[in-house]
Amino acid sequence: MHIIVCIKQVPGTTNVQIDPEKGTLKREGVEAVINPFDEYALEEGVRLKERTGGKVTVITMGPPQADSALREAISKGADEAILVSDRAFAGADTWATSYALSSAIKTIPDYSVIICGKQATDGDTAQVGPSVAEMLDIPHVAYVKKVEEINDKFMKVERMMEDGYDLIETPVPCLITVVKEINTPRVASLKGKMNAKKAVIKQLNVQCINADTEKCGLKGSPTQVMKIFTPPQRKGGDKFTGEANVQAQALVKKLKEASII
Repeated sequence: MHIIVCIKQVPGTTNVQIDPEKGTLKREGVEAVINPFDEYALEEGVRLKERTGGKVTVITMGPPQADSALREAISKGADEAILVSDRAFAGADTWATSYALSSAIKTIPDYSVIICGKQATDGDTAQVGPSVAEMLDIPHVAYVKKVEEINDKFMKVERMMEDGYDLIETPVPCLITVVKEINTPRVASLKGKMNAKKAVIKQLNVQCINADTEKCGLKGSPTQVMKIFTPPQRKGGDKFTGEANVQAQALVKKLKEASII
């Protein structure tokens, strides 16, 4: 069984800064990590390999430095890694990203399941996984919390819902996006780190995946960000102290002065 896991390298910080001229995230000097939800996707891929045999191929689209994320994935159990990288992919929105990834996956023969994290922490759109499935014309199930059964013909999964879960059976090949409830990601072993260090990362450019450059990167992105900015910091408010009735009287007075009541 061939399992493909899609990952993304994201900023490893919540203190994101924006370039005021370009309107893009400042990534220079910011630690890059594997998207946290993709860690669960990778772990589930490795667990399915251990259950059924076969191999795990991890794939990402990004700049050359995304190589480090792929090597980390190998250290945690992936067998092969593919880096989809080309300047033509720069500035891609979720649609153009999905197009590039699906084009790359089309070059991989005989896969059974594609696993993605439910969303990326730097965008939170949850669009890429389902979009890749649509472009590959395969079924997909989102918010998977457990893989009940998988074989060469079908896959049975639990999809997390607000009031419980759905039990869904889908033919393979298929794509699933997983939530953090599905497992606990493992820590890389020493042997895994050694394998990752010497692993050969396959690189694919826009010609290798037979992609239309008009559909790639900023040029192929239907979503255009016109302006992005950091909202101004809010000023401190008024703080009332003393007994409850004193605080209530002070609050009422303040609201009347502001003509709110």
